[in-house]
Amino acid sequence: MFKKILIHTRRSFKLIILLAISAILIVGVVTLFYKPTYSVTIDGKQVGYTKNKSELQKKINEYVENGDEEHVAFVQIENLPQYNLCLLKRNVQTNDDEIFDEIKSQGIKYYRYYAILDSQEEKLYVANFEEAEKIVNDLKEKNSQNKENISIVEKYETELKDLVSSEEAVAKLYVEAPKTIVVAKKTSSTVKYTSKGSVNTNLTTAGGKPNLGISLIKPVSGTISSRFGVGSSIRRSSHTGLDIAAPLGTPIKAAASGTVTFAGWKGSYGNMLVISHGNNVQTYYAHCSKLNASVGASISQGQVIGAVGSTGNSTGPHLHLEIRLNGQSVDPQKYLYN
Repeated sequence: MFKKILIHTRRSFKLIILLAISAILIVGVVTLFYKPTYSVTIDGKQVGYTKNKSELQKKINEYVENGDEEHVAFVQIENLPQYNLCLLKRNVQTNDDEIFDEIKSQGIKYYRYYAILDSQEEKLYVANFEEAEKIVNDLKEKNSQNKENISIVEKYETELKDLVSSEEAVAKLYVEAPKTIVVAKKTSSTVKYTSKGSVNTNLTTAGGKPNLGISLIKPVSGTISSRFGVGSSIRRSSHTGLDIAAPLGTPIKAAASGTVTFAGWKGSYGNMLVISHGNNVQTYYAHCSKLNASVGASISQGQVIGAVGSTGNSTGPHLHLEIRLNGQSVDPQKYLYN
């Protein structure tokens, strides 16, 4: 009995050795003629192969977030590449550059600039907020007759407008005020000072906060996880909005009625939707898992416009809410939790 078991064990051991040698030979032959790589498909169509998907995806992400030319805020790409590990014949070359060019050809570039409005009408455009702010302040210093009607709106468009310098803008917008004698008297109005010390007199204040001219509701129920103006390890500047933590997929409601002016991917904001409410007021809803409205849609207060997510630069499911007045961020908590 013991001999039979020993013979059987020896035969099994020989079989295992033969199988191992066969496997090694097969792997050797395969690696001699084939190499591991990634097949890349876009919208179900194969566009090529890459040996380093991490580097290719990093290059794509940088392009999406920054574009490849001046004034581009981000690039919207509907169909991102999918990667599948496969074996490729060694005489077949990878084509990362061609894949990247294919992705670029499908991208929609969004340019960021600032519109200068006179009595709610867009008059001209400048490259950045600093220039726009300088125009407003210069017109006030020069006592331009239309100084109270000048406002700023941040724009994201697929076509870049003709931009002018702040000096050109002031020259075009300046309206000489009539020379009259004004008797100064005390008023109860409060003037808001910006962080740069310039007076923002077109913001009527009430209870220590700018008057938006509209009423807002909470867009989502949850817990405040990061407040306005607070720094963080994942951002390089002060927080421009209010973070409200909520479970993934929680419905997001419009804080006020208005028109959708942006809906899509915006770099570190992830999936984002922007609603303009008139009175130069905009609300931003960022890091969404999905968006339920498109650009140009009319939105009612309380309408579900998306769902809570963790897209973009995010550490967990939450809504990043911003309120902007004349292109400047104001504290949402003062309007939603007081």
